[in-house]
Amino acid sequence: MTIVIAIAALGGLTLLLAIMLVVANRKLYVYEDPRIDVVEGMLPYANCGACGFPGCRPFAEALVSGSVLPGKCTVSSEDGREAIAEYLGVSLGAEEKQVARLACAGGINVARNRASYEGIETCRAASLVSGGGKGCFWGCLGFGDCDEVCDFDAIHMDEHNLPVVDEELCTACGDCVEICPKDLFSLHPISHQLWVACKNLEKGDEILEDCQVACTACGRCAMDANDDLIVMENNLPVVDYSKNHKTQDPIQRCPTGAIVWLDPELGVVKGRESKEIIRKGEREMGFT
Repeated sequence: MTIVIAIAALGGLTLLLAIMLVVANRKLYVYEDPRIDVVEGMLPYANCGACGFPGCRPFAEALVSGSVLPGKCTVSSEDGREAIAEYLGVSLGAEEKQVARLACAGGINVARNRASYEGIETCRAASLVSGGGKGCFWGCLGFGDCDEVCDFDAIHMDEHNLPVVDEELCTACGDCVEICPKDLFSLHPISHQLWVACKNLEKGDEILEDCQVACTACGRCAMDANDDLIVMENNLPVVDYSKNHKTQDPIQRCPTGAIVWLDPELGVVKGRESKEIIRKGEREMGFT
């Protein structure tokens, strides 16, 4: 008899819990638009964050809700964006592609080390030892942390131990921005072609002993720019991209080529008065 009572009690409890789960499911059920799964499947699964969302799933949810347009995904192909727009019955929208830009041109052929670093070969580790040993405290250390952290193979180290960004592959995920201990990377719209390729804050030609392409804060670029397009802040030119920056005038008199024009076909373009760099090998180490 005891066994029968126990079985009945257990069965009743099971039935009660089942009823509670059914009621809870109906009360707490949150409807999810099935189009979200479809749109997510049409996205590139990069989960890069370039659209401003933490991943493709949240972006798909925003697309279905109508709060953003497909054009905001700059990683997807044009055909992919158009397919999403057609499926949702919305306009494509437009979003300018952003890319990572490096504020340094001091490869080993132009920049000198003042100390020999031996240890874990990462920029972060080297930067903890007196800044990494490079003569220019603000310069790229060249160990390639940015290359290692880039999941999209958009960064590679050139023959002078300087990172080069492939703008076709760059998704503006920001990983290189976070990993660089010298804060040399930043994300910019691809239309920002007038670029200060230096972060040196020292004024004067003395810095040229350590890096031949460093900014010396001569201010010629600011003088040649119209409408206060460029101002000097902490001995470094700062471009106001809210103004008309489609001009190569500010680069022409730069003696070191610290401010350049980034041409999609020609690459880095320096001004007419910039000294030509012909050294291919590494600069000698200096201790004085």
